[in-house]
Amino acid sequence: MDTLDFLPVSQEDMHQRGWWYYDFLVVTADAYVDHPSFGTAIIARCLEADGHRVAVLAQPDWHSAEAFLAMGKPRYGVLIGGGNIDSMVAHYTAARKRRSADAYSPGNRMGLRPDRATIVYANRAREAFPGTPVVIGGLEASLRRFAHYDYWDDSVRRSILFDAGADLLVYGMGERATREIARRLAGGERVEAITDVRGTAYASRDPAPGGLPAVPVPSYEAVCASKRDYALATRTEYEEHDAVRGRTILQPHGERTLVVNPPAPPLRREELDWVYALPYAREVHPMYEALGGVAAIEEVRFSVTHNRGCFGGCNFCSLAFHQGRMITSRSHESVVREVEIFTRDPKFKGYVHDVGGPSANFRHPSCKSQLKNGMCKNRSCLAPTPCKNLDPSHADYLALLRKVRAVPGVKKVFIRSGIRYDYMLSEKNGEFFSQLVKHHVSGQLKVAPEHCSARVLDYMGKPHFDVYERFRDKYQRLNQRYGLEQYLVPYLMSSHPGCTLNDAVDLAVFLNRTGRQPEQVQDFYPTPGTLSTCMWYTELDPRTMEPVYVAKSPHDKALQRALLQWKRPEKRRLVVEALHRAGRTDLIGFGRECLVRPLGEVRNPAQRESRARPAKGAKPPARGAEKSGARGRQGRGRKK
Repeated sequence: MDTLDFLPVSQEDMHQRGWWYYDFLVVTADAYVDHPSFGTAIIARCLEADGHRVAVLAQPDWHSAEAFLAMGKPRYGVLIGGGNIDSMVAHYTAARKRRSADAYSPGNRMGLRPDRATIVYANRAREAFPGTPVVIGGLEASLRRFAHYDYWDDSVRRSILFDAGADLLVYGMGERATREIARRLAGGERVEAITDVRGTAYASRDPAPGGLPAVPVPSYEAVCASKRDYALATRTEYEEHDAVRGRTILQPHGERTLVVNPPAPPLRREELDWVYALPYAREVHPMYEALGGVAAIEEVRFSVTHNRGCFGGCNFCSLAFHQGRMITSRSHESVVREVEIFTRDPKFKGYVHDVGGPSANFRHPSCKSQLKNGMCKNRSCLAPTPCKNLDPSHADYLALLRKVRAVPGVKKVFIRSGIRYDYMLSEKNGEFFSQLVKHHVSGQLKVAPEHCSARVLDYMGKPHFDVYERFRDKYQRLNQRYGLEQYLVPYLMSSHPGCTLNDAVDLAVFLNRTGRQPEQVQDFYPTPGTLSTCMWYTELDPRTMEPVYVAKSPHDKALQRALLQWKRPEKRRLVVEALHRAGRTDLIGFGRECLVRPLGEVRNPAQRESRARPAKGAKPPARGAEKSGARGRQGRGRKK
């Protein structure tokens, strides 16, 4: 693919286009992939479509300002994003250990982005271009827009706006706000005057700036000193994160005040269609070919994002605080056109990997009243039980999937984004469930029950476990009806706030009783901006201000994790310790219900369970998967 299919990344690229100047420099901590699954590509293409000259600076050397100067000074501003994921999450595991690979960098190389990339890049940009407006955005800036607990520092940090020294911060899905800022800067307006754009934040010397109705939250100094104030601030920040009824939020930081304007309205359907119809190259920039390419594109290359927003309300997930809870979706025609583009790609083998989004089976707002009144305060649409006003119809999504399946050249259409099975079960018409099993499972369907304890699930904002069991049973029946052998892969989480050692034991007992052996367990990761992270830090539930138990020490977390992986020999000593601490020594022994045998004792070989060998040629399920369907039919409904 020719470099002219991409936006310029060098002066040579600019000169090939006959450019001797450019308007905006877009900086990203990811490699440059011109695909609509990457926020940098979307923002850059939107600005290009508005008539601006845009250059892209991907993963620059941040040790000096030299890389920022390479293409010269932009006429109007520098727009900086930290990448598709927070740079600290990209670098460190939940145990704060350095990761070994970065899928968003060429050749999976680590070290091509700095820690706290948005802050570092903004400082380099101000050094390179004094007086040029600097605007930060993307996920990293969005989730750190208020004073926030930082897991890696184990302290409360200021709003990223202050540490980056930026003029403006764009939060949420930033197309509308960024385009308005760019238009006004190009029109000669000073950046200091751009204080009224929804979906943005700025710093003010005025402790009570005028404009939209505002609500104060405890100051940075207060939330550092008091965990209760931190929890109160978090509750207000979530309550006001609504495009219909949300108000401006004021949070003092020393002598200045952080002003966070109300969220921008979500894009309308025709606007979303326009965004996804822009002339993306849909490929990794050629400059990375010799470096091994960029792995992050492989999962999304032939995937379609058909919706935005999530009313699922999982407290450990940042989606609600970034994209918002209001659902918008693309038209059928827009999605079909994108899939038709796939069929002209020589790499396409006929398999659409996903037609999804934050939650794949959301196509419309959860109820009609929210369009006028906004989302309900302190109320989840789904958990612990679905709201009586919920509209659970899957008819539009089902019709869309049928149209995609009918595109010439398409062999199979999979759904690999998260399915909200509680939402799916709320629909009395089971047609979508049947079609999902029959046509859209690639051998394994990943779902997220997370835990079996109702109390823990309430802290997570998830439905109770009986809902998952109903879903699992129906999934098995449908696979049997259609003669398919497909698997469920449930995601489980350890050490979420509210989860005690006894809760972890209960989950291990359940898994043992049902024959499950989870291969992987996700430790709770206190990422910026979530309600669960607030619980983890403050040991308070911000929704009720009631105390919450939190397993904080590495050893306490290791005990919970070990219980969910009790069959691993290297976990045995931890499991025995956990069972002693929980008072469940009845689970140490040689019976079927026991998790481990006593330390130092050898089990009678005659008591060992025999393991059935898989049928010749059969592909075994992933460890931790639950089998569904008829025997001897391996591979049906599975990607070839």
